[in-house]
Formats: sequence, C-alpha cells, structure tokens
Amino acid sequence: MPTDNTPLQEVTAVEKMNAEQLYAFFIHEAVAQQKIWILTDHYGSVMLNTDDEDCVPVWPNVELAEAWATGEWADCNAQEISLETWYSRWTPGLEEDGFAVVICPVESQDGLVAYPEDLDKALRKRERKVSEK
Repeated sequence: MPTDNTPLQEVTAVEKMNAEQLYAFFIHEAVAQQKIWILTDHYGSVMLNTDDEDCVPVWPNVELAEAWATGEWADCNAQEISLETWYSRWTPGLEEDGFAVVICPVESQDGLVAYPEDLDKALRKRERKVSEK
C-alpha cells in the first residue's frame, strides 16, 4: 500500500475504501512512516464532532491531511506526530479527555471513528509484525 500517488489520487483511493480497508491502510502507512498527521490551528488540534464522539482527525501522510485543510479549515496546518510521541502523550491524553480519533476523513467521506487505546494496540501490533520480518 505505498503512498507515492498524487494527493488527488490518494484522496480518490481513500474514498473507495470500506471501513476495514481504510483502517488497514492507515495502520500500514502510519507504521511505515512512523508518523501520524493531524491538523492544527492557533487554538491547537482540530476537532470534529460525530453524533456520539468528539474526535481528533488523523491521517497517515501529509498529503491527505492537507487535502482536508479547505473551507473552514483552510488556515490549518498539517503537523506530524511521531509514533513514539503518539504512544507516550497522545493516546493517554485522548483517553483521559474522553476523545476518540477519526481516521482519514476526506471531503466525501467522514472517516472511521476509533478509540485511542484500540488504535494504539493496532499500531503496536503492526510494528511488532514488521519488526519480525
């Protein structure tokens, strides 16, 4: 699942994924890059609200994050977070604050809501699998 596509191709590919494919794509790419991307503004991390959850949107690469930064988020900047920092600060902080994450929202798709501890486990599992190869 390499991400050497143009941003438009990347967004189009994500739009065609079902929830399971989207989750697998995110985990694979985040571990391969050792980064998660968020959007920030002068207040901090951008937040999205679903019917049930307050969420931080996350993407596996800068291109997808920047593709979301339009309209009301046009003044936002993509910010990378190393997986090490994600594990040590973001997962516990999101859990403590009762926030979820929304994986890879794009213009025509809301993304997939996940709980921080579940995402953390999936990322660590993928890292173990990669390190065993």
